[in-house]
Amino acid sequence: MPKDAPPRWDRRMQQRLARGEAAALGELYDRFASLVHSLAHRVLDDEDAADQITRDVFGHVWENPHTYDPKEGSMRAWIARLTNRRAVHRLRQAEAAALADGEGTAEELELKVHRAAAVARADYIVTAMPAPLREALELAYFERHDYRQTASRLGVTEDEARRRLRLGLQLLSTANTVRSVDSQEYGGAR
Repeated sequence: MPKDAPPRWDRRMQQRLARGEAAALGELYDRFASLVHSLAHRVLDDEDAADQITRDVFGHVWENPHTYDPKEGSMRAWIARLTNRRAVHRLRQAEAAALADGEGTAEELELKVHRAAAVARADYIVTAMPAPLREALELAYFERHDYRQTASRLGVTEDEARRRLRLGLQLLSTANTVRSVDSQEYGGAR
């Protein structure tokens, strides 16, 4: 995952997008397309749907750069939030259509959407967390490092590595809490 973008970069990017600079959209796409696609794919488990969500998210960013507020987090986090909302909304639509066709029950639909939303929230949390916490979790989880190895790789004390891992895991533990998806764009869908 790329490092956190400095807030100055985020503001400049927003200004460039607002001026209609196509090169800015290209730069943003190069930087975040893989993130958007992977988040959408994790929720939807469908390559074509993830491609469509990716196009939708960057289309929204291009048409509505003013909706990004740097006070609410990085542009990376904003884009991840947009992806989360759109992917969960699309999953709900697909599952509701399957339910209408007699495939499955309402309880199965809700369980599937709840699980996908929890996965999307976890991805968003990791995406939005500060880089030092994210780096520690990536070393521990993906590279199977213990806290001592993590400390050595990050060049921090063992206590600091444990603190980063603990904080990162505490943030991740909130992913499965029941809350409705922020659905301002979708008229109250959960």
